[in-house]
Amino acid sequence: MAEHTFHSVRLDTEKCKGCTHCIRHCPTQAIRVRDGKAQIRAERCIDCGVCIRVCPHHAKLAARDSMNRLLEFEYRVALPAPALYGQFSKLDDIDYVLTALKMLGFDDCFEVSRGAELISDATRLLMQEGKLQKPVISSACPAVCRLIQVAFPKLIPHLLPLVPPMEAAARLAREEAVEKTGLAPEKIGVFFLTPCPAKITDIRQPQNLTKSNVDGAIAIKDIYTVLLQEMNRVENPEPLSQSGIIGVSWASSGGESAALLRDQYLAADGIENVIKVLEEMEDEKLRRLEFAELNACTGGCVGGCLTAENPYVAKARIAMLRKYLPVARNHLPAQESVPPEMRWELPLAPSDAMKLADNIGDAMTMMHMINELMERLPGLDCGTCGAPSCRALAEDVVRGLVSEEDCVFRRREGMDKTEMREHIPAPFRTAEDNEQE
Repeated sequence: MAEHTFHSVRLDTEKCKGCTHCIRHCPTQAIRVRDGKAQIRAERCIDCGVCIRVCPHHAKLAARDSMNRLLEFEYRVALPAPALYGQFSKLDDIDYVLTALKMLGFDDCFEVSRGAELISDATRLLMQEGKLQKPVISSACPAVCRLIQVAFPKLIPHLLPLVPPMEAAARLAREEAVEKTGLAPEKIGVFFLTPCPAKITDIRQPQNLTKSNVDGAIAIKDIYTVLLQEMNRVENPEPLSQSGIIGVSWASSGGESAALLRDQYLAADGIENVIKVLEEMEDEKLRRLEFAELNACTGGCVGGCLTAENPYVAKARIAMLRKYLPVARNHLPAQESVPPEMRWELPLAPSDAMKLADNIGDAMTMMHMINELMERLPGLDCGTCGAPSCRALAEDVVRGLVSEEDCVFRRREGMDKTEMREHIPAPFRTAEDNEQE
């Protein structure tokens, strides 16, 4: 697999203090601290945004577009993620949000929840065919897809081979805009209002499409304040919303699964919980399960690090908003198969980020060296060496990236007695230490 050349998650080296918070929480051990600064290993990063959330110095950030990019197009369409609706208190009408978006400079809005309802229909069709490898894993979360590529490649055949709702909505939004305006497709800008950095990466470098249907991504938290101001000015909202409970429910964990109208499903959110589920799948402990909805962010998309509201508050608001909606307003035409434009164009390939060597003999030798080194390391996983665990340090040593002496405990053991005495602070020295010195 060709390694990803674009990542939304970035490091601001000026703000980084080398505190090791990020290395302790990264789910793929993609971060090391070297020379007092964090370093992100691109081949392992899945753009989940965990490091952005936990960094106390705000040294991690997500590259995204600004509203100025709208000026590059003659006609601008907003693609609001359903998670956007959970950001506002007492919202009982989605049209207030959509009308305010037009007041901000968009010419039209196309809800991603409309695409979600179509993907739900397509998923039901594929499940009915009975050809998918079970348990089927939702492919809607790009961070989870990349996690599977990097750490669980054997589970790739279980992924649902459908484009995410964002892409389905973007394609239809452009088609509608072309028909409405008569403009060429390239003169129409389609912008996704995103809750997380993984979706930005998926736009810039899609995993299963030759090119994304989306032209740019604007973070929900960047637009939240000005959008709220415009919403307060709306008196008579335009009747723009065309989605229902099924589509809007995709904003939080369990929404996609519930739309399948099946009982044998599982919905897990939060990257640590997702990893535990994937481990059980890999061990074939969930063979009776039919479908797994996995979201890297806590609570689902409402918990993305580019949102403005607490995920649990946003999830509760989505639940309240659903009361005012019909079940669904978007359906695939009556047919026996899923339209080709809703399927993957490219297969998902495994990553070799975790591979020790191309040759199995070399890999076995390196594994033996790692195990030997682990016997000498303290096993404390303290992080002072700049790696997230002793095993990660051992792997880095065997790969030739660092020295065993990077471990403070191994370095101390390697000192002779005189060197060790020199490092003992004066108040803690014994009489014997002073005499021998």
